[in-house]
Amino acid sequence: MEKKTEKIWIRGGRLVDPANGIDEVCDLLLEDGVVKKAGKIESGTETADARVIHAEGKVIMPGFVDLHVHLREPGFEYKETIETGTKAAAHGGVTTICPMPNTNPVIDSAEAVKDLLKRAEHAPVHVLPVGAVTKGQAGKELADIKGMKEAGIVALSEDGKSVMDTLLFRRALKEAKKYDLPMLSHCEDKPLVDGGVMNQGKKSEELSLPGITNAVEDVIVARDILMSKETGNRLHLCHCSTADSVRLIRFAKEQGLPVTGEVCPHHFTMSDEEITEDHGRFKMNPPLRSREDVQALREGLKDGIMDVISTDHAPHGAEEKNQSMKLAPFGIVGLETSFALGYTELVKSGLLTLSGLVEKMSVNPAKVLGIEKGNLAPGRAADLVIAELDTEYEIDPDTFFSKGKNTPFAGKKVYGKILMTIVDGRVVYEEKH
Repeated sequence: MEKKTEKIWIRGGRLVDPANGIDEVCDLLLEDGVVKKAGKIESGTETADARVIHAEGKVIMPGFVDLHVHLREPGFEYKETIETGTKAAAHGGVTTICPMPNTNPVIDSAEAVKDLLKRAEHAPVHVLPVGAVTKGQAGKELADIKGMKEAGIVALSEDGKSVMDTLLFRRALKEAKKYDLPMLSHCEDKPLVDGGVMNQGKKSEELSLPGITNAVEDVIVARDILMSKETGNRLHLCHCSTADSVRLIRFAKEQGLPVTGEVCPHHFTMSDEEITEDHGRFKMNPPLRSREDVQALREGLKDGIMDVISTDHAPHGAEEKNQSMKLAPFGIVGLETSFALGYTELVKSGLLTLSGLVEKMSVNPAKVLGIEKGNLAPGRAADLVIAELDTEYEIDPDTFFSKGKNTPFAGKKVYGKILMTIVDGRVVYEEKH
């Protein structure tokens, strides 16, 4: 079924479009799913029959591209479905999402990719699948990378774990290069976790919980960068959480390697010192790190070493998370809070400009995938978001479209409210007044 588009005239908003060097008040005309015109638009024949959206005092940005989302379907629909997850994305201003393959069955074949895309046919946002590196994510045998590419994957990832066999990982990188697919690496030396449930430090000792050291992440970051150097394939390092991850990515970039890094809002917002109790809402992988690590991530975002902000949106059932960290699964939801946390923590603090934040959330992730998103030039897809920046509000999980409410940010005061999300010229979310 073909999705209908509207003719939409957005008037008087502040357009922040870093791909085209624009940050100014102007109008946009959307028609046939694309941006038809940007600038000063007078009422006339071309605006006849258009829906008028008054955006005075608001900001217009290209829709966000989230490289790191868990939709849980198929197999774990009690946590999230494609319908609820994509509605959550639209609510958060995210117009393109990349669901990770650790579903049941795992997305490790052309058939599984086709099934996922069929399930997502009527989703309000673009769903671009990520294929597993190995069959069943068992780490023993490469998945059908060629078949998955032909079926529609945009990247490879073993997210939820690392490919611990370095020889197999090298083979995977070579295959990824052959089929022009970036590798999205979850960096975790699994044996080194050793039963840990939160960052190792004073707080873990205070709560009598087993800790996870920084080396769990850092040794695989280093390995994957060196393997990328050897094979020449694009490597994107997911949910980086440590100061040494930033240093290692800097090292890679100084050598001109095709390496990019991602930071999640929870990792640049909270440290382990802010964990108030032994509760599953604070349990995520990688864990909330030290204040020094948080500062290093923020500096890495500021100086351009860390390229992308993604969410690692990982919904779970309420009963699963409402228990000790020793028992709860790892994961935090993020699609509906990412822009507000980014704007509040990074832009309001002066660390990034709004244009810089949009680069991290829209332009750069599109570049990682090599897709034509994050750009509102005439002729480009009308994927955009309208937000209000000046009013403070509290994060309320009861308003989330996601089934998952597992966030430590409930009650946190933030700025940056998404008012409207438009995908291919269609309004897919509009705040109700």
